[in-house]
Amino acid sequence: MKIFHVVGARPNFMKVAPVYRALERQGVSSQTVVHTGQHYDANMSEVFFRELGIPRPDINLRAGSGSHPQQTAAIMVGFEPVVLKRAPDLVLVYGDVNSTVAATLVCAKLGVPVGHVEAGLRSFDRSMPEEINRIVTDSLADALFTPSEDGNENLMREGIPKGKIFFVGNVMIDSLLHLLLLALERYPALAERFALREYGLVTLHRPSNVDNDETLFKILDALLEISVDLPLVFPVHPRTRQRLASAGAQLDGRVTLAEPLGYLDFLALEQYAKLVITDSGGIQEETTCLGVPCLTVRENTERPVTLSMGTNVLVGRDMDRLKQQVACILRGEAKKGKLPPLWDGKAAERISQTIVSGAWRTASSSSKMPCLST
Repeated sequence: MKIFHVVGARPNFMKVAPVYRALERQGVSSQTVVHTGQHYDANMSEVFFRELGIPRPDINLRAGSGSHPQQTAAIMVGFEPVVLKRAPDLVLVYGDVNSTVAATLVCAKLGVPVGHVEAGLRSFDRSMPEEINRIVTDSLADALFTPSEDGNENLMREGIPKGKIFFVGNVMIDSLLHLLLLALERYPALAERFALREYGLVTLHRPSNVDNDETLFKILDALLEISVDLPLVFPVHPRTRQRLASAGAQLDGRVTLAEPLGYLDFLALEQYAKLVITDSGGIQEETTCLGVPCLTVRENTERPVTLSMGTNVLVGRDMDRLKQQVACILRGEAKKGKLPPLWDGKAAERISQTIVSGAWRTASSSSKMPCLST
């Protein structure tokens, strides 16, 4: 059985690593990692392959940057001849990035089966490019591997046959639990590097937060105010760094700007942080697993289980609410959470068993519409 794994951005790498290893353990000898090149900076890509123990990509499409349609089109143009030449039996796509929807569209047109890892998540906000990617990918995929029960509900509400949906748990948590002890060994060096005692961790990259100068400056002003009571470490995404420079923004005082960190370093900082302020989807999940308070600077989330069961609080772009929630946490009134079902480090095993057993093929074929006679 020949399996392709299509990855293109940092969140994909954490998801593919445990699935690749699990399939290897199940005896799948032909696995090909296709890196679309959506993230092409070494700090955003290569270091993750090294730390996560993923084989270097067999194929790199080098799609590079561009608008969402341009990048999606470039990946499709590059991916089609690879699929035609290699003829995979199954293509696994991950998450909600442009690489995911581009590969799915190519496979759907060529009749190649697709499995979507992290299916069913919905923010119900179609102004987010990722939401479009999720909806299109899930509507075309042959096997949908969901991380939480709300994903199953969303898919069935959209008319996806129940037999194509497999509730397997969260593969991001597989990677986190697999590497946590190794990551924590790095903390003493990080604490010395950033002069850390008690601190908060910040990540921001979404266009809705960083592309509008007025919104960006409001967030920066709030971070500066928060840093008076709690020093902040802010590893800056390349997109955000570019926006900070073009806007002429300054972050003085106790907000430490850093280059993007590898997975292990970031995980160590996350575990020991007093709180995390973010607009990332995956970090909402990681903080829930680690039991670290998370304040999400977004109006919605495609991961509602982190709100209902985890440590996540949506503050939107209300900076007064952000500061209020930080104050609550510093007073010892942080929201308590627990692990959602099947966030146990075994999601990849369940995915691999479904694939190797052929259960996904049976489900996919049985869900096809019958031919109608005239």
